[in-house]
Amino acid sequence: MQILDGLKLSKQIKQEIKESVDQLITAGKRVPHLAAVLVGENGASQTYVNSKIKDCEQVGFRSSLLRLPETTSQEELLAVIEKLNNQADLDGFIVQLPLPKHIDQEMIINAIDPKKDVDGFHPENFGKMALDMESFIPATPFGIMKLLERNEIETKGKHAVIIGRSRIVGKPMSILLARKGNPGDCTVTLVHSSTINIEEFTKKADIVVTALGVPHFLKGDMVKEGAVIIDVGITRVEDTDSPKGYKIAGDVDFESVQEKASWITPVPGGVGPMTRAMLLENTLLAYQRNN
Repeated sequence: MQILDGLKLSKQIKQEIKESVDQLITAGKRVPHLAAVLVGENGASQTYVNSKIKDCEQVGFRSSLLRLPETTSQEELLAVIEKLNNQADLDGFIVQLPLPKHIDQEMIINAIDPKKDVDGFHPENFGKMALDMESFIPATPFGIMKLLERNEIETKGKHAVIIGRSRIVGKPMSILLARKGNPGDCTVTLVHSSTINIEEFTKKADIVVTALGVPHFLKGDMVKEGAVIIDVGITRVEDTDSPKGYKIAGDVDFESVQEKASWITPVPGGVGPMTRAMLLENTLLAYQRNN
């Protein structure tokens, strides 16, 4: 069993991005600029956005944070997005999800200029990804594909099972692993909360990507010997021994699954750091495409 170390690879990718930024500075050009819009006081969202700002500082990006109160109306948020769409020195921006319940998330995503949609959530980017056209790939699936590619994990002809059908992970992963190229060329099965006997599928899988959000769902007896296991799950589980009162758990029962896996991502330290690195990668791509 080998660890798919997302923390280590993300640091390597960030260093590569920093070197690209250093070259821009040497050439007297402006550096890439990423903005984040945060509506409300969601603790997890604030932590995540702060991490993104820190990432920008590490690679030399310019970053902006727009904090809006929980009471911000949909019209006010749309006006902010329109302003960011038209800001010439801004390469990409994200609107941190989830949004307050009175705001239509779909309308907000659709309002973002696809050329600045570095989260890769806009329908135009999703559609182009599905058609193998140039687009922004959602950061988590992008990170998983980089993990497979950089660790030289063979995917051609393999059977991949994706657990979960979200637009952020499950659906794009099923498309990316099935498309031509490396990594890719998989036969893909997408299972979800309504699938009967999920283990019948996972036991036959060469690659399992789980993004269900159920702690320790995937057990050792549900996977075959030598399978590659990608754990996207991240759930806070009560832990009285922890100073925080909780610990972070993935979808995979690591102790039992690692006995069979050829490769496995840890939680934390696996997919999470790669997601953040790929947001930077998408921002650099936006800069290059729009300049």
